[in-house]
Amino acid sequence: MGDQMKRIKNFLLVIFMLLLAFAGYVMIVNRNSKNMTIRQKILKAVYPAWMWYAKMRGKNVTELINQQKQPPVSFYSLKAILNNGADLDFATLEGKKVLLVNTASDCGYTNQYDDLQKLYDENKDHLTVIGFPANDFKQQEKGTDEDIAQFCKLNYGVTFPLMKKTVVIKNDLQNDVFKWLTDSTRNGWNNKPPSWNFTKYLVNEQGILTNYFGSSISPQSKDVVDAVNKK
Repeated sequence: MGDQMKRIKNFLLVIFMLLLAFAGYVMIVNRNSKNMTIRQKILKAVYPAWMWYAKMRGKNVTELINQQKQPPVSFYSLKAILNNGADLDFATLEGKKVLLVNTASDCGYTNQYDDLQKLYDENKDHLTVIGFPANDFKQQEKGTDEDIAQFCKLNYGVTFPLMKKTVVIKNDLQNDVFKWLTDSTRNGWNNKPPSWNFTKYLVNEQGILTNYFGSSISPQSKDVVDAVNKK
């Protein structure tokens, strides 16, 4: 009985030390984080492990490429509302590649805000990144437009355009931009909607939807970077 109690105590001590080490790791990762919830801090800390796990499970790793199909409806005919309430006319985006991403603040993929900002900074001469915050998956974006803007600026230094909180999944409330992205009768070939937060759609300089990237594909991955820089 004494040996069993000793083993239990040793086991609990190991668990305690692991939890203590993890708490220290979370604190280090989030040393510059501001106004984050405990959940958000933990998600940020485990992001690399989550990406590895998702890829190992084959979760949200779909990549689709356009086979030169032209859009029946012009991408540049679209308009949307920015986070600050101003209108964005997509005609102003002509001549640049555009990466459109549905985002959320309380998701395992939220740290991709950092990756998206890096991608934008490295390619802003020929790339625009646009984030579409949405609460469509497990209610992982409950904040207001003001909350979202502050969260992204303080914790990820986001300077690329964020749109007004919207709906990206297929239903009667779906944002017009995502109607275009997920309807082959409009974009020419793709019907696949976002499978989760941080699904990515790339449109080229001529307004042609060229690529679909699942959530588990990092904005810093070779496939995304190569597509962004493809001539």
